[in-house]
Amino acid sequence: MTNKKQKFVADILTYAVLILGALVMIIPFIWMISVSFRIPAQQYARILIPNPVTIQNYINLFKDLPDNAFLFLTANSFKLSILMVIGQVLTCSMAAFVFAVCKFRGRNLLFALLIGTMMIPSQVSLIPNFIIFKYIGLIGSQWPLILPAFWGGAFGTFLLRQYFLTIPRDLVDAARMDGASFFGIFWKIYLPLAKPAVAALAIFVFKDAWNDLLHPLVYLPTDMHQTTLTVGLAFFQQQLVMGGKFTVLMAGAFLSILPLLLVFFFAQKQFIEGVALTGMKR
Repeated sequence: MTNKKQKFVADILTYAVLILGALVMIIPFIWMISVSFRIPAQQYARILIPNPVTIQNYINLFKDLPDNAFLFLTANSFKLSILMVIGQVLTCSMAAFVFAVCKFRGRNLLFALLIGTMMIPSQVSLIPNFIIFKYIGLIGSQWPLILPAFWGGAFGTFLLRQYFLTIPRDLVDAARMDGASFFGIFWKIYLPLAKPAVAALAIFVFKDAWNDLLHPLVYLPTDMHQTTLTVGLAFFQQQLVMGGKFTVLMAGAFLSILPLLLVFFFAQKQFIEGVALTGMKR
């Protein structure tokens, strides 16, 4: 009986800490949404529910930014994020299949070296990459953001490899006996079975690409027709705040994270399943 009481108290404390942490994380988000629906006179008021509620801030977001900049910024972010997802999913899944299924000398050492690159911050390679892209004349275009996604990645390869290891090896042996090539096995068997892990990787890549500020700021010009939403909002932040339009800025911030919320909401089942199963090894 004592053990049950101790377990009950421990569960209560655990849930209390988790709820407290959730509130700490969600309160700024709720405040952002609240401010985005307020009139400018109440933008600094200590209220949670706006009175009156207005959508004029969202209308002004398109009016105040010149030449429909918000639409171009959003379109560029979607374009780059989707291309990066496609590149990472294709290259990482192929590399993961090789490391999980194909046997060759030095496979484990090569995989360990690949995983070791995860310890290198992306900022360290920024200057060498910038020099390379400048040498081939791609600075000022979106190619420096797109091409690296098609070079693969250590995290995506590791994530999918761990999932591929849970797929029975007998499927490979049976397919090889039927005359299937390794690419056919990868494309028709492993990739369809790895939908949860692929969905998890796609969400991770989309989130990182959508929220990225540093790389678009370095490689892309300040032209609102070519840069991304994160750079555009940062560029207009001072203009909107100094103009007394903090509510408009909060409306833009909310719209900027709305795609991430929708992606996770519709793919959360596959995301959770993919993350959970990648920790299992055959």
